[in-house]
Amino acid sequence: MKLKVIITGATGMVGEGILQECIANPKVEKILLINRKPTGVVHPKVTEILHSNFNDISPVLEQLKGYDACYFCLGVSSVGMKEPAYYAVTYTLTLNFAGALAAVNPGMTFVYVSGAGTDSTEKGRSMWARVKGKTENDLTKLPFKAVYNFRPAFMKASKGAKNIPSLYKVFSVLYFLRAVFPNYFLTLQEVGKAMINITINGYPQHTIAVKDIALLAREQAD
Repeated sequence: MKLKVIITGATGMVGEGILQECIANPKVEKILLINRKPTGVVHPKVTEILHSNFNDISPVLEQLKGYDACYFCLGVSSVGMKEPAYYAVTYTLTLNFAGALAAVNPGMTFVYVSGAGTDSTEKGRSMWARVKGKTENDLTKLPFKAVYNFRPAFMKASKGAKNIPSLYKVFSVLYFLRAVFPNYFLTLQEVGKAMINITINGYPQHTIAVKDIALLAREQAD
């Protein structure tokens, strides 16, 4: 099975890593990037659409038809943000984008990059975890073929990555701790492999924890 995939957030570290894996993987034949600013990536597999308002993708919706999956890597840190602003970017924008996409691609698999510690009850003390939990819960109600909420923890950037936040550069030295704490560390290559595998083969649950991502990546590599 050859996949046609949409990736958002490819100008960030996570999206860039997923893009790199999709380019390298022979099971992916076509990649459509939707960004606010250009990535600068030139490759025969890659087409890019620049669109500023992710709350309203109606102007580009026709160009999004016929894809097998969307890897939604767009997101912001909650640090320094009040809940209404974080909710608008994390929940409202994501659901507006996904809802419009589901209307034209009901056979699509939608993969949302969430985070370890997300609160599925939507009632906990952590603001970001509640908002992420509501986002996950409501995404699964959309009429896609399948929705999977990836919950990675620390992710090691791929070799040659350009969009690495300074904090990640500092903490990358801690990756050796994976041998002791395997449920807290992944590589972005593994996350990309897991997304491709889950698109092709599915998975029995919507919430994809670190251990699930690692398992899916190993299966894809075999």
